[in-house]
Amino acid sequence: MEVVARVPTALASRYLQQLCKHWGHKFPVEFTPEHGRIELPAAVCVLDAGPEALTIHLEAPADQVERMQGVVAEHVQRFAFKETLQFDWLTP
Repeated sequence: MEVVARVPTALASRYLQQLCKHWGHKFPVEFTPEHGRIELPAAVCVLDAGPEALTIHLEAPADQVERMQGVVAEHVQRFAFKETLQFDWLTP
C-alpha cells in the first residue's frame, strides 16, 4: 500500500538529508539534497525536497502503513524541533 504526505516547510532539503544520514547507519539509503530513498525493514520511504515542502512517499504492507507513517513522521519532527510540521497522509 502506498501513502503520500506533503509536509509544508522551507527546510525540506535539510530534513531529507538529516533523516537519510540518520537511518543510513542502519538501512540501505541513497540521497541527494533533493531526493532520498530509504529501505526500512517494513517499508520503502522516498523523499523529495522542494522549496516549499517535503513530499514523502511511503510504501508498506497494509497492516504496517499506519505504524510506519508514525515512525517516519516522528523522526522528521525530531529534526524539525524549531517548527511543528503537519503530516497529511493521503492514498494516491
